[in-house]
Amino acid sequence: MNKIVLVLSLLCAININAQNPLFSTSPIPLGESVKIDSKELDEIRTLNIYLPDGYSPDSAKTYPVIYLLDGSVNEDYIHIAGLTNFLSMYGLLPNSILVGIANVDRKRDFTFPTTIEKDKQDFPTTGSSEKFIAFIEKELQPFIEKNYKTNSTKTIIGQSLGGLLATEILLKKPNLFNNYLIVSPSLWWDKESLLNSASTLLQQNMKSNSIKVYLAVGKEGKIMEGDARKLNSILSGNKNLKVKFGYFPNENHATILHNCAYQGLLKLNEQ
Repeated sequence: MNKIVLVLSLLCAININAQNPLFSTSPIPLGESVKIDSKELDEIRTLNIYLPDGYSPDSAKTYPVIYLLDGSVNEDYIHIAGLTNFLSMYGLLPNSILVGIANVDRKRDFTFPTTIEKDKQDFPTTGSSEKFIAFIEKELQPFIEKNYKTNSTKTIIGQSLGGLLATEILLKKPNLFNNYLIVSPSLWWDKESLLNSASTLLQQNMKSNSIKVYLAVGKEGKIMEGDARKLNSILSGNKNLKVKFGYFPNENHATILHNCAYQGLLKLNEQ
């Protein structure tokens, strides 16, 4: 009897396995992670890089590059990579390389020195944006252009403190990028000193007439919304800039980036 039960059990197990064959798994490609030794920052930095469908290092084809601040895998890299893929798949955006710059200390990298003593005490590492901008200009962009099939079109995406940094680059070194997607910039930093000097900096540094800016803010309070609108007014008054502004009343500071990046990439790609 025991033998009969054992045989029946084995036959049952074989039948179950036949109906539910073993499955295998494989990772879904979301890009590649690259380390770069930065002399400007004196540290190793991680880049998360999405390459478009059909990309080949042996091809003569070249691609625009989108540089994403807050580009760590656990920050904005994955959903912006998805947007880049989706928009290019439907011909709404050229096939593009996305470079997510993973963070080490965003408060340090995205802010210039402040005169506010309380901020110095509360955020003691802040104030090194000049070094980070030098890293972008002297190391990051040359590295990407040397190792990947790039063309001359370069876009930067930054939100919050990242938006502050993108604004600083636009005002001080505008030719580092052709396209600026600036979301909810933290222009309140250092009593709005960057905003207050924006007109002067534009007059001093803006020489190109081929730079596009998409600036946006959500329902994020009087100060942030007012600063964004004031910046829009200043930028729009410069004949060398092509500026578009978006207000997202249904988005807050936490939710705005994805929707704004979708709309902004579309607007920046318009002729």
